[in-house]
Amino acid sequence: MPLSASQVVTAYRVGVFPMAESREGRLFWLSPDPRAILPIEEFHVPRRLAQTVKAGKFRVTTDEAFERVIDGCARPDTWISPEVRAAYVELHRRGIAHSVEAWKGDQLAGGLYGVHLGGAFMAESKFHAARDASKVGLVALVAHLRRIGAVLCDVQFVTPHLARFGVREISRDEYLRRLSAALDLACRWGPPGPLPP
Repeated sequence: MPLSASQVVTAYRVGVFPMAESREGRLFWLSPDPRAILPIEEFHVPRRLAQTVKAGKFRVTTDEAFERVIDGCARPDTWISPEVRAAYVELHRRGIAHSVEAWKGDQLAGGLYGVHLGGAFMAESKFHAARDASKVGLVALVAHLRRIGAVLCDVQFVTPHLARFGVREISRDEYLRRLSAALDLACRWGPPGPLPP
């Protein structure tokens, strides 16, 4: 049975997310314990990246190139199978999945995408074709989440890259408590277009 957008939403609401073992591999449903979150109010921007953001090297937008972003994330060794891609594109059409894009001129230099439900954002993947592009996108994402009143940013697993931004692990039980509270909030993402850094 193909993965559906509705299945994905139902899963996220109970702390579960899909991941394929490879582009052509089997699909798994995961609920890690511990779970990694990016504390929105304690987000740390490294000094060099803050200088890059301030210099305005990238123009940042949201939802202007969702399919290009997910395709940029779907490298040959990725977990983003065609089935997964189709489900998230449908979620985007429904206004549930969103992208943040970093541009150099008219060229897409990097970006990230994830799922927004209530006051929670579940970040899924990122890519860059130019140095720091996805990081600048992440800075803009967190600023946007603050503006709309979101309280939870799920990144699933800690990586050395994410640890630099203050990502930390919490227990599954604590994650589910935070998720439940976040889902009760009514945070509107907003229309496609430019995002301030």
